[in-house]
Amino acid sequence: MFALLAALAGSALGHAAEAAPDKADAANTDVSELVVTAQKLDAARATIEPALGASSFTISSKFVDNLPGGQNTGLNQVILQAPGVTQDSFGQLHIRGDHANIQYRLNNVILPEGLSVFGQTLSPRLAGSTELITGALPAQYGLRTAGIVNITTKSGLYHNGGDVSVYGGSHGEFEPSFDYGGSSGANNFFVSGSYTRSDLGIESPDGSGAPLHDRTDQIQLFGYLDHIIDDTSRISLIAGTSNQRFQIPDVRGLNADDPGGLGLTVNGQTSFASEALRQSQRETTDYAIASYLRTTDRLTLQLSGFTRYSTLTYRPDPLGELLFNGISQYAAKRDFAAGLQTEAVYKLNDAHTIRGGVIIEGDRSISRTTAQVLPTDAFGVQTSDVPETIVDNGARTAWTYSAFLQDEWKLADSLTLNYGLRFDEVDALRNERQLSPRVNLVWKPTDATTVHAGYARYFTPPSFELIAAPTVAKFVGTTAQSPNLTDTTPYSERDNYYDVGVQQRFGELTVGIDGYLRYAKNLIDEGQFGAPIILTPFNYRDGRIRGIEVSATYSHGPFSAYGNLALSKAQGRDIVSSQFNFYPADLAYIQSHYIYLDHNQSITASGGASYSIGALKLSGDLIIGSGLRKDGAVPNGDHVPAYAQLNLSATYHLAMNGVGPLDLRFDIINVNDDKYEIRDGTGVGVGAPQWGPRRGFFGGISKSF
Repeated sequence: MFALLAALAGSALGHAAEAAPDKADAANTDVSELVVTAQKLDAARATIEPALGASSFTISSKFVDNLPGGQNTGLNQVILQAPGVTQDSFGQLHIRGDHANIQYRLNNVILPEGLSVFGQTLSPRLAGSTELITGALPAQYGLRTAGIVNITTKSGLYHNGGDVSVYGGSHGEFEPSFDYGGSSGANNFFVSGSYTRSDLGIESPDGSGAPLHDRTDQIQLFGYLDHIIDDTSRISLIAGTSNQRFQIPDVRGLNADDPGGLGLTVNGQTSFASEALRQSQRETTDYAIASYLRTTDRLTLQLSGFTRYSTLTYRPDPLGELLFNGISQYAAKRDFAAGLQTEAVYKLNDAHTIRGGVIIEGDRSISRTTAQVLPTDAFGVQTSDVPETIVDNGARTAWTYSAFLQDEWKLADSLTLNYGLRFDEVDALRNERQLSPRVNLVWKPTDATTVHAGYARYFTPPSFELIAAPTVAKFVGTTAQSPNLTDTTPYSERDNYYDVGVQQRFGELTVGIDGYLRYAKNLIDEGQFGAPIILTPFNYRDGRIRGIEVSATYSHGPFSAYGNLALSKAQGRDIVSSQFNFYPADLAYIQSHYIYLDHNQSITASGGASYSIGALKLSGDLIIGSGLRKDGAVPNGDHVPAYAQLNLSATYHLAMNGVGPLDLRFDIINVNDDKYEIRDGTGVGVGAPQWGPRRGFFGGISKSF
């Protein structure tokens, strides 16, 4: 993958060098024709999968530049500024009360899920724009339905140059990066890359501004190349890779032989300081997409092949984890996915536009674990201080088949009905299928007013690559024995989803309100069980989620601002799969009582503003949350305290005549140094405490060429 990206970059630079100065007029004509053709093909591609009645929030590259951190921030932090998005530990996001269930797409092509937990495989640097689509989705979107993150990649067509930058500051952060793009003849290219080193790789487990043993090193590379065959067709290639290493941070002040601990002995040793724990995790992801696009007056067709290979390796502290947790487990997971995506749009007449497609994906997952445990008697009392080794390996293959057909029906100039059917079948640990109707109605009584209402039937399988539960019976009679031995294979979730909303523009101010209601059967959630940071899916038999979102954007001259407020209530009842992870008392209570989902946050808000004064731009953003759930009198019966994190930024653009522009950046993250918990380590499926980042000061310099 690194070689492929290097080849892309080398080829691109070579083509760029071929442009002779004495042919400037001809080159300008060619570029003009290329731009017109590329714009036409981009517009045609967009008609294949419009939102059509769903709720959407578009984040431009300029929007990202205005955020504190700019292009250096993680993609999850960018998406966090959209309505109804809640942050969680390990960089996870929850959209409208759902756990994960997010589908990422590059130029409308599905990017298969991977194994990453901490990492952000995709960087904002590669995005020309990012659209978050939620609500009652049209039939072309399926399987992952909480939100569709569709990234339109930079192509280099409008770039014709690049920049190099260095960014860093608090927490030992150091991040050099580059990007370069341009055009040569009928070819367009864009490449980017970055290296990140930080002493705050994962959230602090104790609220410290300088957590122990928390370094991360991350490399990300991305490349895009397309060739315009003629004014009706184009082929393109996307390739990317990420390699991320994390140390697992230590909590201060604990010892394995403290009162309230497990009281275990390993080879005669009982004492072990928490500060001495040394655990690490490595995550890698390689992905590629090849597409062919053809458009005519009535028909636009895109054929794509996609692939993704990801790995996750957890290395334990053998002695320390045995004494603290009763198990020390080396875990290595490998997952390879590949598929074909064919989608088309056909304009039947002025009233009807037909869309359809077929997606086929195969997924091969391999899990290798080697665990050290201690033997116990029937009462759970340790019988020997000599560890035993348990090997638990497995490999599985899954196939997914999807097809959809829908009609965009113009009932009137101001009224559009979009209706369709989607079929999904998953042949994995279970064989399940569903035919799902979708319908959306969009009414535009005036140019400034849009009203939408929709219904969607959803079918969501559990994340196949994460289902690697241990063979429960192997651990009976050891310190790693599960609270119970029931282990039902997770089911696919089935939902009825209702959504209604209105958007109104008042001059330069746009205000929107959106409400949703979702009833779920076999509601999927995920939890961290055990020391490796690998999430495991489980199901609630019944789920009910509802909420309302209010958003506003304003722009006038050098000033722009946005704000979002979301109210949500997400509950589930009766855990019916992966039960071995839970204590019988909790299972018994949840069986007959609705409880809040651990990732429910009743109130979530975000906002930001920017103002330009000549070459100086001042900006800031804010996230507010009422707090995720924790255990109280009942499971998930309470929540951690509310929080607010304010970030500020200043950038200055230096023209630097003769040597090219230079951009300076200064950012403050968590201006008030608010010490807040994301998780307190309790709750259904919650494995460890995490805290938000403490105040940090960062600066950067970027040179364009």
